[in-house]
Amino acid sequence: MDKLLRQGWVKPLLFAVCLIPLGLLVWRGASGGLGANPIEATNRFLGDWALRFLLIALAVTPLRQMTGWNAVARWRRMLGLFAFAYVVLHFSSYVGLDQFFDWSAIGREIVKRRYITLGMVAVVLLIPLALTSTNAMMRRLGGRRWQALHRLVYVIAPLGVAHHWMMVKKDITEPAIHAAILAVLLGWRGVARLRHNGAATTARPTACSVPQSSSPSP
Repeated sequence: MDKLLRQGWVKPLLFAVCLIPLGLLVWRGASGGLGANPIEATNRFLGDWALRFLLIALAVTPLRQMTGWNAVARWRRMLGLFAFAYVVLHFSSYVGLDQFFDWSAIGREIVKRRYITLGMVAVVLLIPLALTSTNAMMRRLGGRRWQALHRLVYVIAPLGVAHHWMMVKKDITEPAIHAAILAVLLGWRGVARLRHNGAATTARPTACSVPQSSSPSP
C-alpha cells in the first residue's frame, strides 16, 4: 500500500478531493439548496470543513504510525493548508456576507460572543503556521523553532472545537464527534510521546553501565 500511495497521481487526486466540499457549496448555492438563510448556511458549512480538514491533518501522523504507510506524511502539509484555506473562506464569509465589512460591529461581536472570540484567536494563531509551511521557511527558522511554532496546532484545534460547540444551539452531536476525534488524536500523541521518552530513558547509558576503555582517549 505504501508503494501505491507514493505514485505521482495520488497527491493530485487528493488535492481534487479536497476541493469537493467547495464545489458542493457552489452547487448548493446555485441550485437554491442552502435553505432559508443561505449566508448562515454558507458560513457554517465552511467552518465545519475547516475544522474537519484540521482534524484530518492531525490524523496523518497516527495513521502513519499505525499502518506504516510513510507516504501519507507527504500529505500533511497540503491538508493543513486546505484547512487554512477553508478557515480563510469561513472568516471571509463572516466578515463580508454576514457583517458586510462593518468592522465596528465585528469588534463588538468579538468582545460580546465568546465563541467568536475563540474563533478569531484560532484564525490569528493559524496564520503564522500557514506562512511558515514552506521548506524555505523551515530552513530559515531551523528545525527546533519551526517545530515549536507548529505545535500551536495543538492549541488551535481545541479552540476550533470549542468555537463550534459553543456556536451550536441545539444539536451538539457533530461538535461532540469532533471533540471525541480530537481527544483520541491528542491522546494518541500523548501516549506516543510517553513511550518515546521512556524508551530514550531506558536506552540512555548510566555511569555504572558504561564500559571502561583500556586505552586512553585520543
